Amino acid sequence: MGLLADAKSMLKKDPAARSLAEVMLLYPGFHALVFYRVSHWFYKHGRLFCARMVSQWGRGFTGIEIHPGATIGDGLFIDHGAGVVIGETAEIGNNVTLYHGVTLGGTGKDEGKRHPTIGDNVLIGTGCKVLGPITIGANSRIGANSVVLSCIPANATAIGIPACVVRVNGSKVARSSEELNQRDYPDMVHADIKALQQRIAALECALADPQAAPAEKR
Repeated sequence: MGLLADAKSMLKKDPAARSLAEVMLLYPGFHALVFYRVSHWFYKHGRLFCARMVSQWGRGFTGIEIHPGATIGDGLFIDHGAGVVIGETAEIGNNVTLYHGVTLGGTGKDEGKRHPTIGDNVLIGTGCKVLGPITIGANSRIGANSVVLSCIPANATAIGIPACVVRVNGSKVARSSEELNQRDYPDMVHADIKALQQRIAALECALADPQAAPAEKR
């Protein structure tokens, strides 16, 4: 696949897109891929200064920073794009969707592989930080503003800081990043608060009536 196929993929995924021409002329996510393709060619041929120069031009023009050393598959859709950062050793599979504010970054000054590997058909929500040489399995979704510090299995939904897996192969797990649903995630904070409230109520009952001990003590 080439840039034309990437543009068609964006047109298919974005309900706001009206035409292929609009995507190719006006979408920063598409422009970022154009700059990336050029800078990546320089990078692979050892022209590192030229690679970074083109990359920085692209960053200034689009607000999206893609290191020329990153590996990107076909059909990447960067929606809106502002503030997206993709590190040097990041690997992105096919048909991946990234929203604005996503960082695929490292955790320090380690050498070698230090950025994430993203599987096919993954959706990463607004403001997510995916850090370190971890793997996000194919067909997974990462909820908005999550911070991912460990590997996520395939067909999973993960949310939170740090992110934890809340569903694997569940009925609501998107089978493709074309399902751009970032709303139907469980509310983990609310669930934890509810569990604490129930525990406090049980302890208060036990204090009021010593004969009524908490269930787990019986």
